Amino acid sequence: MTNDDGQNALSTKGAYVSGGKEFTRDTNYIATRITADGRDGYPVEAGRYRLVVARACPWANRAIIVRRLLGLENALSMGICGPTHDVRSWTFDLDPGGVDPVLGIERIQDAYFARFPDYHRGITVPAIVEIATGQVVTNDYPQMTLDLSTQWTEFHRAGAPDLYPEPLRAEIDEVAHRIFTEVNNGVYRCGFAGSQAAYDKAYDRLFTALDWLTERLTHQRFLVGDTITEADVRLFTTLARFDPVYHGHFKCNRQKLAEMPVLWAYARDLYQTPGFGDTTDFDHIKKHYYKVHIDINPTQIVPDGPDLSNWLDPHDRASLGGRPFGDGTPPGPPIPSERVPVGHSAQVAAGS
Repeated sequence: MTNDDGQNALSTKGAYVSGGKEFTRDTNYIATRITADGRDGYPVEAGRYRLVVARACPWANRAIIVRRLLGLENALSMGICGPTHDVRSWTFDLDPGGVDPVLGIERIQDAYFARFPDYHRGITVPAIVEIATGQVVTNDYPQMTLDLSTQWTEFHRAGAPDLYPEPLRAEIDEVAHRIFTEVNNGVYRCGFAGSQAAYDKAYDRLFTALDWLTERLTHQRFLVGDTITEADVRLFTTLARFDPVYHGHFKCNRQKLAEMPVLWAYARDLYQTPGFGDTTDFDHIKKHYYKVHIDINPTQIVPDGPDLSNWLDPHDRASLGGRPFGDGTPPGPPIPSERVPVGHSAQVAAGS
């Protein structure tokens, strides 16, 4: 991959850094949408599509959480890639024979090339694939989760929460935008900085935003309104990776998450909510970052820590009020084939 100046650049999932510059993420995704009215040629239809994810990836983790909170398991099947990949794409090495049992492919790149033979951008997860054609439909992860909330309502479970309530959408969008630019992408900006100056700037931006979030969450349980929304999902996946990966691997080390009391309690509150902790695989997270980013970690040694048991410590966030699911209800246990393996999370047992 080259950047806009034509210089050689380090590629990392549709992003690059080069020559002392700041980390830049390619945000040009496949904009095709799956909608209730089928305006782009892909109508919402149960059983027609497959969501392809990797538990290691924070962007894919969002889609896993939203799908589970909304109860879309029976309408939208899910293929899970392994925690590592090479320069070509994510692979289905967790499945027998290394082949996705529904799509019949070894690599998610096969679905991209089936639709776009000359596809040259980052081959990323999450991606939604049309099963009959084997073609990728979209990898536009920010729009994807919003569409799961607003376009797939026919297939939501009874009691599904409203993660994108219409009266709060402008505020959710505003908060989510700052979370993306300063936190979700901010940790990568630190980790892949091309110079000391770029790193220093990224570090300051990240912790300025975390301080802002601390202030916002000191007196309210959730980011927007009194229920869990899309904004909380988008922040959680970065917080879950902060101590296992970003603090050390990406040099985001002013403090650990566990040393930021408000954010740490907020993260534990969500982790202990069905749909969040039971979709988080710390083993995959650590293997991905420490084994794939060989420019940062050339030995590929995966740290044994940190201790995960403190994710289950009491958080006392309920004292701030709020109802996690509003008028809805928590999802039931994960389906057996999608449970995070025991030992890969802080859960005492699968589905607990």
